[in-house]
Amino acid sequence: MAGFLGLDELFEGRHFDREIIILCVRWYLRFKLSFRDLVEMMAERGLAMAHTTIMRWVHRYAPEFERRWNRFARPVGPSWRVDETYVKISGKWVYLYRAVDRDGNTVDFRLSTRRDVGAAKAFFRKAIKSQGSAPGTVTLDGYAASHRAVREMKADGQIPGDTKVRSSKYLNNLIEQDHRGVKLRIAPMLGFKWFRTAAITISGIELLRRIHKGQFNLGRLRLKDRSTPAIWNAVLAA
Repeated sequence: MAGFLGLDELFEGRHFDREIIILCVRWYLRFKLSFRDLVEMMAERGLAMAHTTIMRWVHRYAPEFERRWNRFARPVGPSWRVDETYVKISGKWVYLYRAVDRDGNTVDFRLSTRRDVGAAKAFFRKAIKSQGSAPGTVTLDGYAASHRAVREMKADGQIPGDTKVRSSKYLNNLIEQDHRGVKLRIAPMLGFKWFRTAAITISGIELLRRIHKGQFNLGRLRLKDRSTPAIWNAVLAA
C-alpha cells in the first residue's frame, strides 16, 4: 500500500531483529512493565540492551503501528460516551479526552493542556475524522464547556443538527470505568516528561487496548489460530 514502507525498510539499520523490537514495544504498551523490566526479561533471553533503546523504539514505532492497524479498524457505534481524565506531564496535570461507544469500544482520544470549549471541539473533530462520521448520540458529564462545544459545532454544521446530546452520570460510568484501563497502565510510568512523547505513548496504549477489545477485522488476512507474533507480522506487512 502506498505510504507504507516494507518491513525490511521499516526496521532497516536496527541492531536487533524486528521480532524483538515489536515484542518489546507490544509488551511495554500492553502490560504493567517498565523499560528496565523489559531489559531484564530480554537479558534472560541472552539479549543485552539499554532501557533507553526500548524507549526510543516505543517513540519511533508506536505511531507507525497505529497507522498500520487502523487499516483494519471496525467502525464504532453511533452512541458516544465522552469524558475527560487527568495525566501528569512534567509534574503538571493535563487533560485526556476520551470516548467509547455504548459497547465499550474505544472511539478516540486526545491529550490537551486545556479543558475548555476549544479543547472539546478539537477532540470531537479528531474523533469524527478518525471514524469517518459524526455520532448520533453524545453522552456528556455536567461540564458546561463540553455541552457548549457540541452546541456550537451543531450550529456550524460540524455535527448534525439532529444529534442527540444528553448528560447522564449513570450512562457515563462506562467511559469512566474504561479510563481505568489506561490509567492503570500509565501509573507505573511515574509521569511523563514531554507532551509529545506522552501523546505517542498513550496512542500506543490505546491501540493495544483496542486490539484487546477486538476492534479490528483481520478476516481477509486469514489468521485463524495463528500466534500473536504472526498476527502482528501479518498486519504490519499487509
